[in-house]
Amino acid sequence: MPASPHNILLFYGSYRADRAGIRLANYLTKQFQARGANAELIDAKVCNFPILDKMYKEYAPGMAPTHLETLANKIKAADAFVFVTGEYNWGPQPGLKNLTDHFLEEWFWRPAAIASYSAGRFSGTRSSFVWHAMLSEMGMIVVSSTIAVGGITKTLNENDEPTGDSGASLARSFPTFADDLAWWTEAAINQRKIKAPPF
Repeated sequence: MPASPHNILLFYGSYRADRAGIRLANYLTKQFQARGANAELIDAKVCNFPILDKMYKEYAPGMAPTHLETLANKIKAADAFVFVTGEYNWGPQPGLKNLTDHFLEEWFWRPAAIASYSAGRFSGTRSSFVWHAMLSEMGMIVVSSTIAVGGITKTLNENDEPTGDSGASLARSFPTFADDLAWWTEAAINQRKIKAPPF
């Protein structure tokens, strides 16, 4: 067990009125909390950032809009990140991509994990592949374990609880996913104690 609970931010990005992926985002947040982590869900639709015009770092200190300053501080204080992503035309959801692009150095030197989903059998994996490259470019270490949920409404019910065979499969896959992220999180925390990041 870590010396202190890990601070984990989970990001979710659908803006649809009838969005089912929020079930996976809620489920994962609850599961990390049950393991003792300080896990918080950041919902891009709730944040409702405007289309990127000026990044957080491009404001003078203390001059960034409140919504940017608040989230920047949460990102900087986090030990790890989880991105919960659907798939639009083989790509990532634009709301989550837009929110993520408002920051850069704030993400550096922490691990990230990706959980994807879809209504169909491909489970959002094509979006997951894209996110892997983007998060790496933004200074995160992306862990190898992933979660991919197909048939999202048949996997988690309206109370965010696993249901049926696919729900049981999700529940079995979560511990490995969480353990992988926890290992890299602890490694990053320990490394920062002995050596500052090179940039």
